[in-house]
Amino acid sequence: MNIPLTNRINTLSESITIAITTLAQELKAEGKDILSFSAGEPDFGTPQIIKDAAVKALDEDFTRYTAVDGIIELRQAIANKLKRDNNLQYTPDQIITNNGAKHTLFNLFSATIEDGAEVIIPAPYWVTYPELVKYCGGKPVYIETDDASEFKITPQQLKDAITPKTKMLILTTPSNPTGAVYTKDELLALGEVLKGSDIIVASDEMYEKLIYKGKFTSVASVSDDMYERTVTINGLSKSVAMTGWRFGYMASANRELIKATKKLQSQSTSNINTLTQKAAIVALNGEADDSIEMMREEFSTRRKEAAALVNAIDGLRVFIPDGAFYLFINISDITPDSMTFSKELLAQEGVAVVPGVAFGLDGYIRLSFATSIDTIREGIRRIENYIASKR
Repeated sequence: MNIPLTNRINTLSESITIAITTLAQELKAEGKDILSFSAGEPDFGTPQIIKDAAVKALDEDFTRYTAVDGIIELRQAIANKLKRDNNLQYTPDQIITNNGAKHTLFNLFSATIEDGAEVIIPAPYWVTYPELVKYCGGKPVYIETDDASEFKITPQQLKDAITPKTKMLILTTPSNPTGAVYTKDELLALGEVLKGSDIIVASDEMYEKLIYKGKFTSVASVSDDMYERTVTINGLSKSVAMTGWRFGYMASANRELIKATKKLQSQSTSNINTLTQKAAIVALNGEADDSIEMMREEFSTRRKEAAALVNAIDGLRVFIPDGAFYLFINISDITPDSMTFSKELLAQEGVAVVPGVAFGLDGYIRLSFATSIDTIREGIRRIENYIASKR
């Protein structure tokens, strides 16, 4: 039987990062010697105190439906965290929990983006942003950045990109895939450009706890105007190694927006996993902060060595990231074709990286250092071997 598919689903592309990670796993299962640097998740286990909270919830039979937006204790814990860590004042009815940040973004875009609405996306970008914008009928408008600007947009670039159709600006700090982190002054300057407009700022702050230089600034905290227009998106996947638990949340000064996304969620997924809700409270309350700091310090050590090893290879250069756990490596002196580079590297040397074209900027590859230092050293050695074979 032929089942016609909608135009919007046919325009949706599969995540290249997930596709490459899956391929690497399949090749490894076949017995091939594969080193994967493609996955965007910590190689550490979830802290024991968080797992204990989930076990306790299960033992207490906390397994029934909850409020769509999450139990009040959880939303209050998020509000407390945002006040404590980010100097942001929200009440529980300004917060909703979702099945990971992808779900948060889907709900947000579905509730705000009409056909033809323009969404400004700095490139390189996380692969999901433009796909969800297009799925919701919007038009991605890209602002290109590079190593010279530390992959951050300028106020003039933002001003030039705005049109009467602009609905939203997406900011990611720290960035996936580059690790770039916006300073308070840089965010204030961008905010000045937006004053007087109705442009929403979607601020993805998933890597907030993984900062290696300077101090993290939440976008909504820099001014009253930015607080009113910013939707803060965050979760626990990266900072607390809870990728599979599927926990994300949205906070907004606009209660009507939260109500709208709650309405959508009530007709789609309803509440998030109950055990995850109880476990998340422990993480949000700071009870796993020692584990978070241990992971951050280890990532920082790997970051320094990995960047030094890459920059020592003739033909490669990399911006040393201030956050997250990725190196966005410039391969343009070798080839502008990041897809071919990545495919050949996997076939020839068994090293899986993500081509920069997946993030909207060819001539680069993304290498995750969320793996052991020995694996990093061996992987970069193999990359050097591959490059040597091309000369």
